[in-house]
Amino acid sequence: MKVSDFNYDLPKELIAQVPIKDRDESRLMVLDRKNKTIENKIFKDIIDYLNPGDCLVRNNTKVIPARLYGIKEETGANIEFLLLNRIDGDIWEVMVRPGRRLMPGVKVTFGDGILKAEILEKMENGNRKVKFEYNGIFNEILDKIGLMPLPPYIHEKLKEKDRYQTVYAKYEGSAAAPTAGLHFTNELLKKIQEKGVEIANVTLHVGIGTFRPVKVENVEEHNMHSEHFYIKQEDADKINRAKKAGKRVIAVGTTSCRVLESIADENGMVEATEKDTSIFIYPGYKFKCLDALITNFHLPESTLIMLVSALAGKDFIMKAYREAVKEKYRFFSFGDAMFIK
Repeated sequence: MKVSDFNYDLPKELIAQVPIKDRDESRLMVLDRKNKTIENKIFKDIIDYLNPGDCLVRNNTKVIPARLYGIKEETGANIEFLLLNRIDGDIWEVMVRPGRRLMPGVKVTFGDGILKAEILEKMENGNRKVKFEYNGIFNEILDKIGLMPLPPYIHEKLKEKDRYQTVYAKYEGSAAAPTAGLHFTNELLKKIQEKGVEIANVTLHVGIGTFRPVKVENVEEHNMHSEHFYIKQEDADKINRAKKAGKRVIAVGTTSCRVLESIADENGMVEATEKDTSIFIYPGYKFKCLDALITNFHLPESTLIMLVSALAGKDFIMKAYREAVKEKYRFFSFGDAMFIK
């Protein structure tokens, strides 16, 4: 199976640069796997496809304003940090630019001195291990001087930080948003619950690796990046109730899907867990827990388009993507949604 099998032509103007005014007014393409039909709807119509007893599983991670711009203390050179992973306390793994200027011992200042960092070591992957110094609360300082780490294909400045967060974002730790969840409003979620649909949460902190291209030609040779997640017992119980009752488990986004498939046993049952996952789902994979998926439109040749192809079938997905281009759907993080049922 070749990576190029998952390519498609996408006009640049269809890559959404800004979020739509009303979250649930984005478009929704509904794919029926059994009948191989495609419907074009509005996202708030999703409620019509959810049934009492179904369990909707969402990722409640929260994006931190992880992009920092500072200056190298010795020279005044401009430096960019992207916070990736808190290693321990005030020590973080950071992606830096330009890397050649940031060797161990170098100090960088941000926000007129309210935040300082020292490079501790250069890591094997080229990132840096750094230690921050500050007075006060680190997350409050980030809120003041940090920027949302928007994907590389978005070139417009984000006017409202909360538009790159889901309305149910709770636990800070992501370098990218679980974008399928951006379409939900509190009002829509309330209506879904009133219909008798259970809502369960998982927490997977999305890493910047989600944007990294697949660099091998043979799909099976790709090494998937690892991300940390956890699920509480009360949420595992909701998922298991749905499975036992013969109802559907519907993931909001590929991150929720990856959590479910990382922890499910052969009967689709899950339990409270905290660990890392590097699960790579591509055609040929047999889903254990997931029954349906709400997702966005993904980059050509990405691991995410491979995941949705594993669920719906590659030929059906590529047909749907061609129709989405023809119908001028909005693509990627701030784009429209797809429901695979």
